[in-house]
Amino acid sequence: MIPDIFTGKRICIICEGSEEYDYLNRITSLDVWNEIYRFSLENADGNGNIPARYQDKYQNNSYDIVFVICDTDRKPYEQYNDIKRKINEFHGIDNASNEIVIFSNPCTMLVILLHFAEGIRMTTQNKRKNAPLIESLTGIRNYSAKKEQRKKLFSLISRENYFLMVKRLRRLQKIDTVENSTNLERYINYFESSDDKWIDDINNMLS
Repeated sequence: MIPDIFTGKRICIICEGSEEYDYLNRITSLDVWNEIYRFSLENADGNGNIPARYQDKYQNNSYDIVFVICDTDRKPYEQYNDIKRKINEFHGIDNASNEIVIFSNPCTMLVILLHFAEGIRMTTQNKRKNAPLIESLTGIRNYSAKKEQRKKLFSLISRENYFLMVKRLRRLQKIDTVENSTNLERYINYFESSDDKWIDDINNMLS
């Protein structure tokens, strides 16, 4: 038998940590994004490792495009801004990071909780402070992102509440210096689209 040959677009996403990695792994398993894209996820194990991982994946030419997903954390956003600066310097373009960094302010948990309720508001990425909110929506007590807690949390994400999350996402601001904002909607629109011209547009800008 002749093996199936994938002829679509290969997308790599560098994930800041295990929460982002496990979350996107769950989303991609739901088949809610267009089948013309194949996603590979890379756990950077911390935001300090993101620039080097991005450069490595970008340069190995195994993917049609590479993205980063990370938290902004709290002001003054030093580590987040450092990631953007290094990516801009790598490409030699002042705004390269605006095209490939998927952010949530203050953290990705903002998006995750939108699967379970609308009007989510968060002021910190601190897991201890966010634990009561997470418990009220998911039933998971004293959430600290341990492996078993993440497994339970992401098992609750379904196709049905994915589409609810997307609707709720549209109500958030998309400016990375504003609390409770994210630009994820832009990339979801890309990933759901059957027209992959956006990949060439971004790559042309980066080059």
